[in-house]
Amino acid sequence: MINHRLPAYLANARPNPLENRAPWYLNTAQSYAAIFLWIAFFDQLAGTATGEGALKMLGLGGCLLALVAAGAIAYLFFYYVPGLLGMQTGLPLYIVGTSTFGTVGGYFLPGIFMGLLQIGWFSVGTYYAAILILEGIGLQQHAVSLFGQGGAFSPIFVAVTVVWGVAFALVGAFGIKYVARVATFFPIVPIIMLLVSARLAAPYTGQFEVRFTDPVAGFMLIIQLVIGFFATAGAAGVDFCANNRNAEDVKWGGIMGIWLPIVFAGGLGIITVAGALGKNPQLENLTYSAALPVLEPRLGQVMKILFAIGSIAPACFCSFIIGNSLSTMLGSEKTRVPLTLGGAAIGIALAALGVAGNLAAFFGLIGASFGPVVGAMIADYLLSGCKWPGPRRGINWAGYAAWIVGFVVGIQNHPWVGGLPGWDMTAVYSLVVGFIVYAVLAKLGFQPATVEAPHLQIASAQEAR
Repeated sequence: MINHRLPAYLANARPNPLENRAPWYLNTAQSYAAIFLWIAFFDQLAGTATGEGALKMLGLGGCLLALVAAGAIAYLFFYYVPGLLGMQTGLPLYIVGTSTFGTVGGYFLPGIFMGLLQIGWFSVGTYYAAILILEGIGLQQHAVSLFGQGGAFSPIFVAVTVVWGVAFALVGAFGIKYVARVATFFPIVPIIMLLVSARLAAPYTGQFEVRFTDPVAGFMLIIQLVIGFFATAGAAGVDFCANNRNAEDVKWGGIMGIWLPIVFAGGLGIITVAGALGKNPQLENLTYSAALPVLEPRLGQVMKILFAIGSIAPACFCSFIIGNSLSTMLGSEKTRVPLTLGGAAIGIALAALGVAGNLAAFFGLIGASFGPVVGAMIADYLLSGCKWPGPRRGINWAGYAAWIVGFVVGIQNHPWVGGLPGWDMTAVYSLVVGFIVYAVLAKLGFQPATVEAPHLQIASAQEAR
């Protein structure tokens, strides 16, 4: 360990003390469950599973088994070590990441990069909310955008995205504490709607035609979609679990907040679509939201509006993280609001143009981006004796090489690259490659020494292990 002048974002950081922690069922579990109860998750998952996708490749039962496997991978490999690091240190991801990427390298990875990706998530939430609102009030003909599935441009759609995006960017910038209170209870609404839609679909699932064209590809496709959606949230386990008391909280918070909700929300979404296809076999490529009016037209319209309302909390949280991440790394607290609104403006533009509607490509890019980040963090954690060693000086080239090589592997099935089939689990491969590259380079001496930062140590660190 050496003396080294720390950047402002590190010098000003302080760990969350143990006395401020709470049980897993009061923080981690509900925070993660809300992610999977967002319609963007099970709508795209179910939609990609239809047509010639996973649902017809391996059938409904196979899709449900694949979801169990995907939940296990998300929990064990993408969440657990980041969660332990957050619990042990009480520090956020952009501080903990300075061990894997360095005090200088940490500016971009994971600091600024996480904020930039949240712009993408904000655009997804805004796009989905606009679509659901317009369809829910009977204006389906206007639920189109320039680069979306409709292929046309609708001024009404643009207006809805702008109003929605600006409103909840402002809430994220100024009133996020009020959203957090409401979000604690709101997941009850999508839970009820998922149960109702699956109940409506159940009588027709037996009529759904299964082809079993490629069960292995279908199984892997489900895993790829889930991990692509979850990868950034897995790394954010550092932030979520900084509020946990011990390793038991990390374990049960992940099982009940990640593994179970993946199976629950994803499974009920796919069951709903299978039932809709069974009821009307002429239909193809149904998303979850498109299946609702097939099963029950009037109720389906109401549920779309309710799911749009359910997008409020994710939109506000994304805008909050945009401002918080970028202001911490690029400026100061005074720049948080302008950076929030600037990032939101980019997200609104992506939503209005329909770019945010291409979720399969977006999920793949996310998985490729954050898979190697988590893989490198796991390697660093294990090589350091299953603890956080502290910030490393400058740029940790072992971490950056792991991220670059892992990202190249992770995008090999992306539509923009096309090296591997779209169903291949490249998000998982990227984590494995990131782990291996970091471990090898660290052993070869490409890992810088840690720097002194006693203010980042919690008083009773031994108890937090």
